[in-house]
Amino acid sequence: MSDISTITFGLQAFVTLLVILDPPGATPIFLSVLGDRTRRQRTLLAWQAAGTSLFVITLFALFGQFIVDYLEISMPALRGAGGLLLLLVPLGTPLLAGPGAIVTIMLFSQEVSSTSMTFALSLAVLGAHLIIGVTLMFSLGIVKIIKESGVALLAKIAGLLTAAIAFEMLMTGIKDLFAS
Repeated sequence: MSDISTITFGLQAFVTLLVILDPPGATPIFLSVLGDRTRRQRTLLAWQAAGTSLFVITLFALFGQFIVDYLEISMPALRGAGGLLLLLVPLGTPLLAGPGAIVTIMLFSQEVSSTSMTFALSLAVLGAHLIIGVTLMFSLGIVKIIKESGVALLAKIAGLLTAAIAFEMLMTGIKDLFAS
């Protein structure tokens, strides 16, 4: 039974991070920054962006709880604030590892209770960032295939899912504040 909950935990973390990190939504912005770079430079920048996001997310997965404890912020307050911020300004956050992703990884990190869950969360984070790297690396081809309207559609779907995740975080944070 523990394996099923670990797999579910890892899949939930992967899907949640992927929706919040939103690689298709980052594609147009990434392309606008590229200019007339060579294919090799575009590939390098794609993996550099994914690597930077991975570094920030990993940093907060490992040390986020320390920061929250030091600032004496309760997890329900962090969950509520993260949900509210993600709900109100999803487009105003940094391209990949914004406040929503940071709060999300901190919340998932707090739920880890075994080595297998640590492994599942690590795989989820790595998998999401591999998808980011591949998506950005092939961003020109993706936009040619799905066109601007496809990118807009994917961005709207990701926005809806992000809003639902944000609302869930906010409501859970409020519920947890009243329960304590």
